[in-house]
This record gives sequence, structure tokens and C-alpha cells, in this order.
Amino acid sequence: MTPLRETLKKVKSDPTKPPRYSAAGLFVKGAKSEEWPRVWRDVDLKKSYDVVIVGGGVHGLATAYYLATNHGITNVAVLEKAYLGSGGSGRNTAIVRSNYLTPEGVAFYDRSLTLYNTMSNDLNLNVMFSERGHMTLAHTDSALRTMRWRAEVNKLQNINSSVIDPQEVKKLAPSLDVSPNTRYPIQGALYHPPGGTIRHDAVVWGYARGADHRGVEMHQQTEVLDIMVEGGEGPDGKGRGGKVTGVRTNRGDISAPIVVNCTAGWATLISDMAGVKLPINTHPLQAAVTEPVKVFLPTVVVSGSLHVYVSQTDRGELVFGASVDPFATYSMKGSLEFTEELAGHVLELMPNIGRMRLLRQWAGLCDMTPDYSPVMGFTPVEGFLCDVGWGTYGFKAGPVSGEQMAECIATQSVPKLIAPFELSRFERGDLVGEKGAAAVGH
Repeated sequence: MTPLRETLKKVKSDPTKPPRYSAAGLFVKGAKSEEWPRVWRDVDLKKSYDVVIVGGGVHGLATAYYLATNHGITNVAVLEKAYLGSGGSGRNTAIVRSNYLTPEGVAFYDRSLTLYNTMSNDLNLNVMFSERGHMTLAHTDSALRTMRWRAEVNKLQNINSSVIDPQEVKKLAPSLDVSPNTRYPIQGALYHPPGGTIRHDAVVWGYARGADHRGVEMHQQTEVLDIMVEGGEGPDGKGRGGKVTGVRTNRGDISAPIVVNCTAGWATLISDMAGVKLPINTHPLQAAVTEPVKVFLPTVVVSGSLHVYVSQTDRGELVFGASVDPFATYSMKGSLEFTEELAGHVLELMPNIGRMRLLRQWAGLCDMTPDYSPVMGFTPVEGFLCDVGWGTYGFKAGPVSGEQMAECIATQSVPKLIAPFELSRFERGDLVGEKGAAAVGH
């Protein structure tokens, strides 16, 4: 028996406990072993903190990490009702890019991509970033015009992005059918070489470990039941003009002058507790993965017209996704309709993969705003901040969101990169329309 198997045999699993991780990043459900120390500490919940962050995904953990690293604020608690990375951070398809439509969006996501590029060194953990390129197909004249529009916006922001013809598409992705006789002929594509994929759980582990080493506390299985606010115009003193005093959890009350909502899917429920109404609807986003085969797709391929995107992992699985489901719900169940439509559209792009078997599918929750851009920064309730409404973009924006939200908290001023995404923009009618870059949930 190998040493690893001998060690695993000693591990006693408890399904009621949150997942544990070894120092080497090995995941063992419920593992308890002196040989494999925890990546982050398991500490008692204190009665008060300087900052409480609701949500233990990449946004919440990145905010905590940069508060400690860049600003020396370490009396911080990250509260997660399940386990770290159990929400959208563990249910996405791990695509990163910066070829967006608006100048505000391009600058924001480009900063995030820069942080992803240096993350393995910064966190001292291999997050498996793969710069393989991102290709958005155009099947109609109008779609091609949109790609040219996006390319020009990208170039003005010094982003590597350009429109390529079908022949170049074929060179980059030989498995694609670029013949003119298909139902949806490929007329060109927006090609973004810096785009790629990354290991989403490694990002979560890296930020959690880095924050923990600097004194931040992560509390799993800790659900926020209410946000305590004094003053204001709403019921129970909540609403405009109020001030945050802390949070109520299933493990007791916590006093804190600053509470940050970094949740995905449940953003409106948390903000409602503070008396802050958000213009957000929550929709499921489904994805699926195939059996592993020899790697044949070297780039990320997206088709807005067919509502599908696909990439291939280093192990050989094809990871597929589509647009959000057309109805608002908190259900994360997969559907046969999704599978049938997804398979049909993928086969229109790559007919030769018809015999591959689909292994599993899943869904996550996406908080959609009217302009497809997030809500970041201060709210009418003093001490209550939001980093929510990410729709299908949340994972891409994790690093820059954490960096900028940390600066916002530490300086009590709005950083330039997140100023366009303030909640007050909806009152002013100053929207940041990113729908043109969100034809597919990716």
C-alpha cells in the first residue's frame, strides 16, 4: 500500500463538517489528520470585528486579502453559510478575459486579468492560469459589426483584441466547421489572445490562505440571519440614513462598523436585511462537462448567436455553458431542455464530437442588473457596502473587485475603477451597458 493510501486510510470522514484542505492543496472531505495541517485556521467567532464580509467566495476572500495585504486591516471576519467557494466561485467555468464593450468595463476587467497573471507568484500557489486565447464568433453581418465595435474599444484601451476572418478562425481552432454551407456560417470572430482559463478552487484556496496568514478569520457554516442597523427611515430603523452596527448569525451576534455584501445569488436577500433595495433579478446559469479526450481545442470558443461557449481542460474534458435561464429562480437544478439545446448548438460548431459522452451538468445563480454591470461601493446605509450584481462575470472580476473594495473601505473614498458602478447610477440614469459583451453567460 502506498504512503498516500495509508494516510487516507487513517482519515476519518464526517459528512456534517465543512471540507478540509491539506497544506499541499489536496482536498479530503471532512479530513482530520495531524500530518495535513489546515490551510487556514479554525478559530472561535469573536464578538466584534473592524470589518465583516458576508460571502466566502473569491470576491469576499479577495477583499479580505487585500485589506490585510495592502492596508494592514486584519481584524476582519469572512462569514460563509456553507464552505469557502461553495457558491458561484465553485460553479463557474473559470474563463477570464478583458475584451468588454464599454471603456469602463474594459479598464476594470483588464486590471483583474493583470492580477490573475501574477497570482501564482503573489499567493505562492499554482492557480493554473492558462493563457490560451478567447474567440467570440460572429455568424451575421450585425454580429460582425459588434465585434469590430468591441475591437476598436479594446484597442483604445490598449487591449490585445482584433477581428479575424474564417480562415484564421480555422487555424486557431481546427475542429470548428467554417464552411459556408452550415446553418450558422462563421463570418469572422473577435480574437483576444490574453484570455484563457484558471483553476477556480485554487484561486479560492490561495486567497483564503493568504488572508489567514495575515490574521483574517474565515468562518464557515456561519449564516447571516440579519444585519443590525440603527437610525434611518425604514422599519426597525433600517433604510436611508441608518448606520450599520453589526450582524446577527446562527452562531451569535457580531458587532462591526462595516459590513460588506459579497454574495452571489443571495445579494438582494442580504441587502434587504440592511434596508437597501437593489435592482437585481437572480437567474440560474447552467453548464456541463464531457468525458476526457485528447486535447484538440486550444482556445476558448464563444458564439453569441448560438448562445454557447466551450473550452477544453488540461485533462481533456470539454466544458460547455450557455446563457442564463429565462426565468428568475433560486433553483440550481439542471434541465433536459438545456442539455438538448446545448448539444445541438455545439454540434453545429463541431460536428465531429457527436459521439462524446456528457458526464454531468450543474447550475449556479447569477444576479442580473438592468445594465449587466455590477453594484459596487457605498450604499445609503452608513457602513454597509456592496460588491454584487455580477451576473455571469463574477469570477473574472474577483481579484480587481477585492483590491478596489479594500481600498474603498480603507480610505472611505470611491476608487476610480469602481466609480462607474455605484448604486446611485440607477437614480441618475448613468448606466454602464455591458449587454453587448454578455450575449452568452461566460
